[in-house]
Amino acid sequence: MTDASPAGEWLIYRGTGEPHTGIDGLPEPPPWRDFDGGPLVQQGPGADSSSARRLGAYRHMAEMHRPSPEELEMVNAALYLRRPLLVTGSPGTGKSTLAHAVAYELGLGRVLHWPIVSRSALQDGLYRYDAIARLQDTQIAANSGTAPPGGIGSYIRLGPLGTALLPTAKPRVLLIDELDKSDIDLPNDLLNVMEEGEFGIPELERLAEREPQVEVLTDDGAKVTLREGRIRCRAFPFVILTSNGERDFPPPLLRRCIHLELGRPDHQRLSTVVRAHLGDEAATVGDDLVTRFLERSRSELLATDQLLNAIFLTHHAAPPTRSRLADMLIQRLDRPR
Repeated sequence: MTDASPAGEWLIYRGTGEPHTGIDGLPEPPPWRDFDGGPLVQQGPGADSSSARRLGAYRHMAEMHRPSPEELEMVNAALYLRRPLLVTGSPGTGKSTLAHAVAYELGLGRVLHWPIVSRSALQDGLYRYDAIARLQDTQIAANSGTAPPGGIGSYIRLGPLGTALLPTAKPRVLLIDELDKSDIDLPNDLLNVMEEGEFGIPELERLAEREPQVEVLTDDGAKVTLREGRIRCRAFPFVILTSNGERDFPPPLLRRCIHLELGRPDHQRLSTVVRAHLGDEAATVGDDLVTRFLERSRSELLATDQLLNAIFLTHHAAPPTRSRLADMLIQRLDRPR
């Protein structure tokens, strides 16, 4: 195995917040995780040196995130083995931030984000086909005597998962957020796609003989050409599945993932979150609220968002009002026992 970094360390993602091209030193995947997608497509917006500007609100979090040794090991294990990383933990522990930190440091572009709700289905992540819009456009063209609209590709857009599986030179980063909110079928439905690294679009496969190449939109808004209605990855995406621990997942999914359990954030990590969102001054002034938040979180269910709200609103308040406002904003999310 070749060295993964100039220092001979095995870490590809180092957690320093400094962008580098260490992903280029990633060794060949295990034989059972080696994919052979078609011709490479453009990596997508944000895959160049300007990716930091496109991170938007997540840029400071990505730059300042300092993972624990266990996080580093599990992230790099997922990179080496080309396996999804299942990250579990309470809200506010940095599950989503980890995806943006890896994308930023390794220059892998914009994070593809698939937020899960109870109605989410596998196809939502793969692609959307607007058959109704196509029918309406065809009818309008026929009634007006104008030329028919564009081909079927104009009505197909790849979802975050579908875009992540396009054959690119470097892996895309895909965040499948709050998988535990899905219905009972979605975790099982993900298994085959995650294992095979490919999927077909039936609407295009039926037309493959007549239209072997069709141009469609990606989740990034770019246009790519699909051949014979199928997508197969070349560099398996770095996939983070997050869960708040509200449900158990089927063993077949668990054995295909690298599992990382994030504990409660400590004072340093919470201060970093505050600094990234609200700046150095707010982090300094609100340090006492961070301490109170941690003390209460030992016996109460609290969320980091509540701490940010409290520090933001109490930044300029007088001490008595400040303390009262903080208590009003940081209310326990569970019932007292």
